[in-house]
This record gives sequence, structure tokens and C-alpha cells, in this order.
Amino acid sequence: MAIRTIRLEGDKALTKVCRPVAESTPKIKQLIGDMFDTMYDAMGVGLAAPQVGILKRIVVIDTDGTPHVLINPEIIETSGEQTGDEGCLSIPGKCGTVTRPGYVRVKAYDENMKPFELEGTELLARAICHECEHLDGIMYTTHVQGELRDNTVIEEEE
Repeated sequence: MAIRTIRLEGDKALTKVCRPVAESTPKIKQLIGDMFDTMYDAMGVGLAAPQVGILKRIVVIDTDGTPHVLINPEIIETSGEQTGDEGCLSIPGKCGTVTRPGYVRVKAYDENMKPFELEGTELLARAICHECEHLDGIMYTTHVQGELRDNTVIEEEE
């Protein structure tokens, strides 16, 4: 696997709506592995394909040591709310206060295109929402309450 370059705010890839993935191929599986390597190297908890310049509907998330691959994810249920600091690997060194659902259920496909559903609360729910928005060209900064701040104190990402 390889570490890819993370696109930074201002890169046009981050503003595009991504295309659905039609089938699992060796190239898609390589991309997924590279995305995990890139996310872990950057000490993040989530990464979307457009963040490495690939306009495909693929997200990787690992908030607690359990890696998740979401291909063509679609949020099908949310409830409650949580407000907290959120950052993004595409905007290094910054964070902002964002309100997200406290519970999220998403349907997606795994790396073998097998359909599944994933439920998440707290950080996992936040990461699912954040990463899925990347697939539609939306950055978390559109939701920030107040100003972005330096996140030298915050350990949490995405």
C-alpha cells in the first residue's frame, strides 16, 4: 500500500460531487488500502476519496480500532444531536465547533460490493456525516459555529 497526498482546502477535487462505484476492482481495493495508510499516517479517523484526488464515492473510517469501508454510502437515519470540535485532514491545524446528529445509520457496500448497514453514535456518527459530505463536495467548515481555531490542543480528527 502507499501513502497518498492529501488535497488541501482550495483544491477543486474537494468541491466536486463524486461518482458512484459500479464494481470492486483491484484498483478500487488498492485505493482503499492506500486511503487507510494515508489516514493512519496523518493520524486521522476518516478519509474520503476526493481528499486524495479520486472522485469516487468511497470513505474509510476508524474511530476505535475497527476499520470501516463505505462504498456508495447513503445516510438513511439520524437522531439526536451532539456539538463538539471537528477537524479535517484537508484543513490541517484547524478545528471548529460543529453540531451533528448523535446517532447515524448508513447503508453502503464493503470492498467486495456486499451491501451492509452501519450504526454509529458520538465520534463514529460525526465521522460518517463528515466523510459522506466530502463525497458531495461539502466541507465541514460550512457547519462551523463561530470561527476556526488552531487545534494544537485537540487530538480528535474528522
